[in-house]
Amino acid sequence: MAKRPSEFALIAKVFAPLATSPGAFDLRDDAAVLPAREGCDLVVTTDALVEGVHFLASDPPGTVAKKALRVNLSDLAAKGAEPVGYLLALSLPERVDEAWLESFAQGLGDDQAEFNVSLLGGDTTATPGPLTLAITAMGHVPTGGMIRRAGAVAGDAVFISGTIGDGGGGLAVLKGDGERLDAREREELVARYRTPPPRLALGQALRGVASAALDVSDGLIADLAHITEVSGVRIVVEVEQVPYSQALRALWGDTREGRIRAVTSGDDYEIAFTARSEAAVLAAARRSGVPVTRIGWVEAGSGVALLDADGREIPLSHAGFTHF
Repeated sequence: MAKRPSEFALIAKVFAPLATSPGAFDLRDDAAVLPAREGCDLVVTTDALVEGVHFLASDPPGTVAKKALRVNLSDLAAKGAEPVGYLLALSLPERVDEAWLESFAQGLGDDQAEFNVSLLGGDTTATPGPLTLAITAMGHVPTGGMIRRAGAVAGDAVFISGTIGDGGGGLAVLKGDGERLDAREREELVARYRTPPPRLALGQALRGVASAALDVSDGLIADLAHITEVSGVRIVVEVEQVPYSQALRALWGDTREGRIRAVTSGDDYEIAFTARSEAAVLAAARRSGVPVTRIGWVEAGSGVALLDADGREIPLSHAGFTHF
């Protein structure tokens, strides 16, 4: 295994080319400058990823980089923000060499070009533990226009972008499940786990339309509970209305058990949101090119209820992934 360069040589060779913003100063300073944008608020979010928890040691370094960036861009998307840049902190075990880091940086570079963001700075350290990386992403929304978790009210409808359960299905495939799937189905699910698409265009189209929103990282039911907690409402989800991909149906079956598994799996990074006007939501979906499905409603009360086809509440042993 090739020896890893020193910290400053690593920054200059691998990461400085990603610092395309003038305010990043080619990563030659202790901080960056992000110019204020008139009429806008700055939205800031951060997520940490740990090997063996959020990605597998066998995942290609380019997809590890993309997932780390995309899960943060997904948070910005759910807030209606336009991303502008990010900070990166890396804790590297000894086995990570220069070739791995160059592939990692290539993944970041590809996504920077796709999503029009720049690396602004960060930190690199060594660790005796697992590979750990944290990204802090920043974006702009019109002043006062961020879509918060608080804001759902009784009478709103509940919507979800894309399909649910594919991230969890992709992880299951990587762990050996899915022998009945064809190559295309396996690749589709694995890609959803490794490189989830941040719904940035939809999030921006939902400004002024959605009353509350967040991205689905820990599972649809678990994450909707965050909206109910801060909004002081109850959300009812009809399990039959939740959209599932054909690949996921092939993996887990078109059954009640398969649907429950899907709505309690993590790593989807779709936008779950509430809104009063379905017509306005569908117009936002058309403008953004992202499919949206109505899956339930908001009412007085607390918590999240999952209903079967007969309107009976489905008891759940767990709502989603827990961090502790």
